[in-house]
Amino acid sequence: MGSTRLPGKVLEDLVGQPMLARVVNCTRRAQTLDEVVVATTVQPVDDAIVSLCKERGWLFYRGSEEDVLDRYYHAASRFKARAIVRITSDCPLIDPEIIDKVVQEFWDSYPEIDYATNTLMRTFPVGLDVEVISYDALIKSWLEDDNPAWREHVTQYIVRHQEKFRCCNVANDTDYSYMRWTVDMPEDLAFVRQIYEHFQDDAFGWREVLELLKVHPEWLEINRNIQQKRA
Repeated sequence: MGSTRLPGKVLEDLVGQPMLARVVNCTRRAQTLDEVVVATTVQPVDDAIVSLCKERGWLFYRGSEEDVLDRYYHAASRFKARAIVRITSDCPLIDPEIIDKVVQEFWDSYPEIDYATNTLMRTFPVGLDVEVISYDALIKSWLEDDNPAWREHVTQYIVRHQEKFRCCNVANDTDYSYMRWTVDMPEDLAFVRQIYEHFQDDAFGWREVLELLKVHPEWLEINRNIQQKRA
């Protein structure tokens, strides 16, 4: 809830449901996941997120606001995760097909791999980001990473020390990385709302969004000038 660029964005309305609910609903449809846990903070402002979790029956963990790596480590330990799939709550167009694709790539190579993602060399739209981290790699990062700025973004130690971790990137055949489907600014929210107002639910997939944008290419102009925040 404490987003600096768009405060309260995770509970913004998307055709009758808070954005976080849309993210959780889409994520839960992935076939490769055992459970979804909302990892939020101990800050009082995030009591609203906890209330939503309790209302919907979602598992949740409350931890550090700034040390998100620490929050992930304790959440993973609490729920005994063998591998952790990181999905951020500002990506309401996240697609279970892509989640399954990256998770399957991880398990196909495990234990010879520590980290799988579709973001090392981006070909999917920004906002369809999936990261899979082995629990052992998460522990190693938690113990060794002494950079507060990196810890805020969970996986930066892994990405910046690929000599220590075995990583792989999952790419799409066509490069759609120029598209921005995440929500950081009001323009992003306006773009995503156009998508949700068309479908009126969250049962659609990313391929359907691509087809819709062929019909309405002008929608891509809504947030084209927003710069992605760098880790």
